[in-house]
Amino acid sequence: MNTPLNRRHFLRSSTACIALPFLESLGFRRFASAAPLPTMPKRMIFLAMGWGVTNESWYPDPKQTGADWILPEGLKPLEKFQKDITLVQNTYHKFSTDGHSGSTFWLTGANQYGVPGRSFHNTISVDQMAAEQFGRETRFASLTFGNPGGEGGHGGALSWSRLGKPVSELSDPVAVFHKLFSDEKTPLAKRQADLKRQQSVLDTVLDEVRDTARGLNKDDTDKLNEYLESIREIETRLAKENAWLIVPKLKPAKTIAEPGKGLGGEQEVKLMYDMMVTAFQTDATRVISYRQPVNSLLRSRGVNLDGHSMSHYDMGPRRQASETRDKCQSELLAHLIARLKQTPGTDGSSMFDHVSVVLGTNIRTTHMLDNCPTLLTGGGAGIKLGQHLVMPDAKTPLCNVWLTLLNGVGVKTTSFGDSTGLIEQLRA
Repeated sequence: MNTPLNRRHFLRSSTACIALPFLESLGFRRFASAAPLPTMPKRMIFLAMGWGVTNESWYPDPKQTGADWILPEGLKPLEKFQKDITLVQNTYHKFSTDGHSGSTFWLTGANQYGVPGRSFHNTISVDQMAAEQFGRETRFASLTFGNPGGEGGHGGALSWSRLGKPVSELSDPVAVFHKLFSDEKTPLAKRQADLKRQQSVLDTVLDEVRDTARGLNKDDTDKLNEYLESIREIETRLAKENAWLIVPKLKPAKTIAEPGKGLGGEQEVKLMYDMMVTAFQTDATRVISYRQPVNSLLRSRGVNLDGHSMSHYDMGPRRQASETRDKCQSELLAHLIARLKQTPGTDGSSMFDHVSVVLGTNIRTTHMLDNCPTLLTGGGAGIKLGQHLVMPDAKTPLCNVWLTLLNGVGVKTTSFGDSTGLIEQLRA
């Protein structure tokens, strides 16, 4: 009887190190009849969306609770997945006072003035709390993605260490790609140059791909081909983005918004989502946070406004811009949910069944800090999906949601931030 290979199997070259997904033929289920199937690890994604939402068209009617609720216009693109999402109303961070900071304290709930004599203080964020446990098993304890320049409405960093220090972000999709798939000894500038020359990381490991494929059964061959094709597709999209970097932009008329080129805005977010799924497929990490762009997202939808101006909406163009942003966010989340559902696990389930996803911010709208927009999806935390939950106390700590999710994914802690307890209505 052959000994199964280590569950971490890589394709290597001098410039690439590509982890393979879980494959039965490489020992992940080879002796399934004699031993229990491997348990799929729990994973978490936190998606920060900055300047709040359109108050009148994003929140469901508070009288429609439980499973009997109608999706408002801002969430309509998620209609196909209504049974897979839960929206929570009436949570807040009691210490939040900065209406321009949509991410700095969103995942921490910290009191900025909690240390006497200091004008700024932060504590560990919920993603890093999970990373302390999950990161023991993965190449990267967590991955934190940002956006160039830290677009307004987000404030400072999204992820914070136990010492209250910001966790560095990767804001360039090319850097993210090579963080996942290239030998880290190769300088980023060379990797970018290779990408411009259409030099694929897959090409550098082609011989190993062929050798590995010879030992796979049909199901694993299909799975490997699908995985490698997704990497190739991501490379193609990145190459297009790099090609456009050297092309001067045309100056539009004052009344016409400059059209997006390459992979800015909406396409960039979709690419980042795809790379998240790929990172989970290879178990490179189990915790990802993403401070999404707002301004470039608006521009990619033909809106010539910045996020801050949009947030002060009235019934005119700024309100329309805000509603456009909401629908775009919902469409992108629907794309991510679909990708997670389409990605199989080792036990016959899908990746969606083992991941906890949060979309939100601690700004409701304009500079209002009550009723934080909070949308949950994924089966990883064992929460009840398909419901609209309105907390009876409008002062319910958002950290109660974080505490419930942490416990749901197996991070045992009795408190987090200013939490007062678990939200039992969320637990399935």
